[in-house]
Amino acid sequence: MGKVLSFGELLLRICPDGDGEWLKENKLPFYVGGAELNVATALALWEVPSAYFTALPANFMSEQLIGYMQGCNIDTSRIYEGGDRIGLYYLPKGKDLKNAGVIYDRANSAFAMLQTCTINWDEVLEGISWFHFSAICPALSQAAADVCLEAVKAASKRNIKISVDLNYRAKLWQYGKQPAEVMPQLAPYADLIMGNIWAAHKMLDISLPNGIEEAHKEALLAQAQKTSAEIIQQYPKCQTVANTFRFDYLKGIQYYTTLYANAQLYVSKEYKSAEILDKVGSGDCYMAGLIYGFYNQNEPQHIVDFATAAAFNKLFILSDCTTANVAAIERTLTQHQFQ
Repeated sequence: MGKVLSFGELLLRICPDGDGEWLKENKLPFYVGGAELNVATALALWEVPSAYFTALPANFMSEQLIGYMQGCNIDTSRIYEGGDRIGLYYLPKGKDLKNAGVIYDRANSAFAMLQTCTINWDEVLEGISWFHFSAICPALSQAAADVCLEAVKAASKRNIKISVDLNYRAKLWQYGKQPAEVMPQLAPYADLIMGNIWAAHKMLDISLPNGIEEAHKEALLAQAQKTSAEIIQQYPKCQTVANTFRFDYLKGIQYYTTLYANAQLYVSKEYKSAEILDKVGSGDCYMAGLIYGFYNQNEPQHIVDFATAAAFNKLFILSDCTTANVAAIERTLTQHQFQ
């Protein structure tokens, strides 16, 4: 097996408190992240050969960030040097990326300004057996969407496995196109599609009945099976579909997931916690868990259980990327009181 290449924009998360104390204290916490870098970091931590592609400007900040990634055992040799700035986003402590409070400062970033016909895909994809990206990439600009399409075509031509996370960020789709106009051009190249029933409806125009938001778990699981089967029918290259279900529970979370493979729906155990620390990066950790399982040729039930435990574990880690190793995730899987 070759390396797993995660493709996307490196971001710095600026994390002010909601009460404005950061102004008085003259401190503004930040974290290194970005959906695909979160996946790359987790895989490297779990001893899966991990590489990362992004675009960074030629300055000392980029040099320090590359050194940080190399310290995480991530192959940074494919990173494209060019552009003028690193993307930022601001998110108050404890908030979710889907929350209205998120502020993006990513316009004209090095990654968003990438153009087609500038990347040597023979070099970037050398030694790669798995290519991962997310729906955040084509949300940035038409140019970024075109580069994504170029990337998945190049990976598919080389028989590289491709995965995509259908993470929807409403504030990013601002360049005149809706996700359903862009993602159906990219999805045909994917072997694994991860998201949820609502994202599949929004981005791939997969059918979804009215009122499903209020449905009980049994109905949601039945819909996950229908959504997954419809995706596979519509995109025949796709062999596996994963869906996450994350709901508020007191001040914390209720969480479970599904994996549809070989015409069978595998359901994870259900987690509940009255309190959590940080919602950011949990879905990325789940995606990494899926790739980890398939990379190691594990059984579908074990894959979905490990990925779900990894995602739940991340909710108690204050950063964009997980710091939990495989042993810690296995402990979460065996020790947590399931519903």
